[in-house]
Amino acid sequence: MATGTYPAQPALPAPATQAPGPVARTILGTFVAVPLAAVVIGVPIALAHGWVRWLDIIMLVVIYVIGVHGITIGYHRLFTHDAFTTGRTMRAILALAGSLAVEGRVVDWVADHRRHHQYSDVEGDPHSPWLHGPGTWGLARGFIHAHVGWLFTYTGTDTAKYAPDLIADRAVDRISRLWPLIAIISMAIPTAIGYAVDGWVGAAQAFFWVTLVRIALVHHMTWSINSVCHIWGKRPFVTRDRSTNVAWLAPISGGESWHNYHHADPSSARHGVLRWQLDTSAIAIRLLERLGLVTAVKWPTPERIERKKVKVS
Repeated sequence: MATGTYPAQPALPAPATQAPGPVARTILGTFVAVPLAAVVIGVPIALAHGWVRWLDIIMLVVIYVIGVHGITIGYHRLFTHDAFTTGRTMRAILALAGSLAVEGRVVDWVADHRRHHQYSDVEGDPHSPWLHGPGTWGLARGFIHAHVGWLFTYTGTDTAKYAPDLIADRAVDRISRLWPLIAIISMAIPTAIGYAVDGWVGAAQAFFWVTLVRIALVHHMTWSINSVCHIWGKRPFVTRDRSTNVAWLAPISGGESWHNYHHADPSSARHGVLRWQLDTSAIAIRLLERLGLVTAVKWPTPERIERKKVKVS
């Protein structure tokens, strides 16, 4: 299968694995719930008691920005959709950067996302919010499923079928296999810096802000693309699914929330194509292009954008 292309839609592919068992679901539930509790419960308490330092916030922001853009530029626009070309070193750097988002192996992420595009909002989509019946209750169930519930029931995607190009890339495949170690290092280094500055108290504060809070923010931003950006928002472009553009998510998502255009033109290096649509991932790709680090960038032309628009009679 060529990079960024998808098989024809008729038959659903066989799952690569079984659904997570009780132990796996418990671990996953802890991984989802603890960072969220850190944001919802812990942050107000920490702020009220002054348990925050500029060092922790700076580390949080830096790793958040690197991780998010590693996902949006690397995992998504390069590895999933072939929106540009780059050398082995830059491919490895982007795979490493995306690993800091703690969203799993690049090979699995890409396989799931390619399958999402193949079956977007129909049976076979790993995380569509529209497959749980009509009405308020059905959509509520669908939102929960699309946002996080699918992680607890999903049976996996055949990476050999959906991401053979990444498996064949030795450097990317090696980074993919080392993902758990990279994720742990992304948590350990800020905690160690906090310890060096202020002992165990500093280590605890750094772990709280730079690991728990950061992971919650990154994950729920990404999951919102699956849920919010397939339910609410504007649909100025023609697609076969219910993808939408959601402006308020754009600044924190690297431009990923211009999701309607992305589904109209998946291989485009820019998602925010209309006036004043902030897309920091596209800005970064443009900078890398000018530095000669990426080539063959698939920038959408004005004519192409116009052809994708919904025609108002």
